[in-house]
Amino acid sequence: MSSNQKLTVCKANKVIEAGYKLSLNEQRVVLGCIAQVNSKEALLTTDEFELSAKDFAKWFSVSEDRAYHALVEVAESLFNRYIIIDEPFPDKPKAKRLKTRWISSITYLTDEGKISLCFAQKILPYLSELKGQFTRYNLEHIGKMTSVYGIRLYELLAQWQSVGKREVEVDWLRKQFEIEDQYRAMCDLKKRVLDPAVKDVNTHSNYQVGWTQRKTGRKVTHLTFKFSEKQPPAPLKKAVSKTKSIKKKTVDIQEDKIDNLDYFAGLRKKYGDAVKDKFSPDIVEQLKAQGRW
Repeated sequence: MSSNQKLTVCKANKVIEAGYKLSLNEQRVVLGCIAQVNSKEALLTTDEFELSAKDFAKWFSVSEDRAYHALVEVAESLFNRYIIIDEPFPDKPKAKRLKTRWISSITYLTDEGKISLCFAQKILPYLSELKGQFTRYNLEHIGKMTSVYGIRLYELLAQWQSVGKREVEVDWLRKQFEIEDQYRAMCDLKKRVLDPAVKDVNTHSNYQVGWTQRKTGRKVTHLTFKFSEKQPPAPLKKAVSKTKSIKKKTVDIQEDKIDNLDYFAGLRKKYGDAVKDKFSPDIVEQLKAQGRW
């Protein structure tokens, strides 16, 4: 796939809200490959998706050298990563959770500097032939993020883009981010997860977001995020000072009108202070006396 092509990530909302933990580069590889999936067509377990170091570097704003190392690392680690989807099958209400790997295979092509992977069978319905509840966003909106939590937060917001507001339970967020045993103090959660995530979204994405917390009793139980699309900067207009433009004009006093006070009043009105030194002191005094200066 051309590195110049604009890529769109499309996921079922069940995946957006699923529980999983990926490293930053694992997340990038998964999203880079999902962005190549045609979400309107059937996806097969034999369909392979490639990601080169060159494209990785371009899409995620890193050097090609770092991209090569990232792909080598991900080729070793991604196969063991899993995702937990709650209430995965609408026609099977008794099935409360689905735990599946993200991919079924991955290969690093050394000579070509790229990886090739296939998605796992159970994840396919959440990436292809999507209907109903799914979320779509441009890969470039998360491409420069450096926090896995920033990417996750962005997706949770994108899911509620039409509302511009989303409230989540703190415990739910911990569970879905798989950090239930980390950052138990709210100050630590804020420092390690929330602040970096919000900063990433505000700095690199198309959203501007702020958040507040809500308590139940003395405990913070909910987080409310309010966000909106950033407005493109207004085109810069060439600011030209009216006074400066007037001063550039040459003001010539017509000799045949030196006794015509109305003539001087008109010049004063048209050119302002640009004609101040052109008038004799008595003309200035007369105009001031008539309130025309």
